[in-house]
Amino acid sequence: MSQLSDTLQSLRSRGEKAMGLFLTSGFPDLDSTLPTLRAIDDGGADFIELGMPFSDPLAEGKPIQRASARALSHGATMEHAFRTARQFRAESDTPLLLMGYLNPILRYGAEDFCRDAASSGVDGLILPDLPPEEGARVSDYAAEHGLNLVHLIAPNTADERIRRIDRQATGFVYAVSVTGLTGSELGEDGSVQEYLERARRLVTENPLLVGFGIRSHDDAMRMSRHTDGFIVGSALINRVEALWDASDPLSETECLEQVRNFARALKYG
Repeated sequence: MSQLSDTLQSLRSRGEKAMGLFLTSGFPDLDSTLPTLRAIDDGGADFIELGMPFSDPLAEGKPIQRASARALSHGATMEHAFRTARQFRAESDTPLLLMGYLNPILRYGAEDFCRDAASSGVDGLILPDLPPEEGARVSDYAAEHGLNLVHLIAPNTADERIRRIDRQATGFVYAVSVTGLTGSELGEDGSVQEYLERARRLVTENPLLVGFGIRSHDDAMRMSRHTDGFIVGSALINRVEALWDASDPLSETECLEQVRNFARALKYG
């Protein structure tokens, strides 16, 4: 069993919702990514997604688009993401996943990428533009190097396709809460809950986590009523951006404490 699977199973056995938090590698700047990861780890993250900056992040709303563009402008590379992962892993056992898009991975070389990700201490991959029909382009190499491969579903995903995704995913199935971009407003609660309840019935081989649009502890608890946990990205990116770009900036120590407290509030209220 992988570290990610073991963590999620342990949380489920205790009746506790898992919290995943997303941060873009190279954001808010190259030197601040690692201490910010450590702050959200200290704040209670059960696993962390480290975003691989890309010029065309097609599933992302404006906050993560801005974070990706900012990271690239600072010179963020795949090697920086791997180095950050290695440094984080040296001090923490919290599962770490790389989240990003297929084009940079194919350019890097899928086999080399999976090897280098695993050797950097990465536990899994989330690739929103990798459909299950094309999953073998990465999944064989991921399995060879012990990496979980997470697949996504959405409210308009048909039942049989959800079952297929569940069979192919490892680690967990990521339920996108809306048919939109990260950071979108949550839809009507009744329809979202109906979709998540349906997904809960169909996803039987993996934990089920929900993300997109979650901004608060109340959102998280409501959205994870039928799932094993929740994922927050845009709200955290917005918080970090506001702290680092404030007209009357705090010290880095104070910024990191604010980030730590934000993570705690998301999980514990």
